[in-house]
Amino acid sequence: MNDSTESGLQAVRGCPVAHHGADLTRLYGPDAATDPGGIYERLRKEHGSVAPVLLEGDVPAWLVLGYRDNRRVLDNPRQFSRDARIWRDWREGRIEETSPIMPMVGWRPDCVSQDGEPHRRLRGAVTDGLQAAATRGIRRHVTYFANKQIDAFADAGRADLVADYAEQLPMLVLTRMLGLPAADGLRMIESCAEVFKGGAGALEHNDRIMQILAELAERKRAEPGSDFATALLEHPAGLDHDEVVSHLRLVLIAAHTTTSNLLARVLQRVLTDAARLSGLVSGELNVSSVVEEVMWDAPPLSVLPGRFATADMELGGHHVQEGELLILGLAAGNLDPDVRPDSAVAVQGNQAHLAFSAGPHECPGQNIGQSIIEIGVDVLLHRLPDLRLAVPPEELGSTASTWESRLDSLPVEFAV
Repeated sequence: MNDSTESGLQAVRGCPVAHHGADLTRLYGPDAATDPGGIYERLRKEHGSVAPVLLEGDVPAWLVLGYRDNRRVLDNPRQFSRDARIWRDWREGRIEETSPIMPMVGWRPDCVSQDGEPHRRLRGAVTDGLQAAATRGIRRHVTYFANKQIDAFADAGRADLVADYAEQLPMLVLTRMLGLPAADGLRMIESCAEVFKGGAGALEHNDRIMQILAELAERKRAEPGSDFATALLEHPAGLDHDEVVSHLRLVLIAAHTTTSNLLARVLQRVLTDAARLSGLVSGELNVSSVVEEVMWDAPPLSVLPGRFATADMELGGHHVQEGELLILGLAAGNLDPDVRPDSAVAVQGNQAHLAFSAGPHECPGQNIGQSIIEIGVDVLLHRLPDLRLAVPPEELGSTASTWESRLDSLPVEFAV
């Protein structure tokens, strides 16, 4: 190790911002919005598999870039807790409850904010509710809403498959699954996006979501149905009102945001590759194989919040102190050259990606999300077999926040 490397490691001992100050890289703002991948690679070269960064409001955190270090954090809740109540910056009053990152990082009475037995109790209720929902005609719901969305633009000969399809379809399916009126779900599409952006409106939009879901819980308590909200209310785990509403929020925001983003990216990959498109239309290629590729190359969440060190420890050559915040670089980990030296090599059949997290907090609803995507793509290509991009592929752009990179639009044309 040379002198400059040694001094660099010494500089990051303790709270990142205390030692690096304004030199820390921000994961938000104009630069981060246009080239998050470039930022991850620069941080990897400068700091290794773990890097000090700033989140919205210049909140300090450690970004985990390496695949193996991501797995270490995700698989070891005793060392890296999900419980934000041990977050030192929050505990010592440096983070306000009004911070725009609190809807993403702060503690809530849901399973992703807990470890151990409290986590098992709450996750069991969520898992049981999702499994019950999946057996109540999820494929029928996806097919119905996919056709309904396509009907709305089929006579126009053109559409934006982000705004007109990928952003709408998952939310419509989720409203049916949760027991919400479709109109309420469509009102919350913007709110989910604002929560993930983490800007000035994040708290207001989070409150809007919580109000709608609290009203849903009260309706379902009085008039139970065959839906996820009722399943939570009636589960033997005995969830209280706040726990029920928090889990409705968790499933709605996480499932809509990740599924809509992944659906848009799968459609982008299909429509920018003639061989894949013809293979899907002819039935020679399965949608699930394309979904798998995208989960490696462009996971629906680029960065996952958050974990908190339960003790002082070394991670990736850096000294992380008890109570410090770590965020998981899922996109960077999937492209870690130590485990994937050539990103062009096919990953078909390899399900070791980080797209749905890992460990005890791995996404419990991933099968539902994949069903929405696979059926949504199949129905679209069946209805519009001559679907084609309306612009050159290089004109397709994305906008990133700290947590995700979303395709801006996907304009297409087809015969009427």
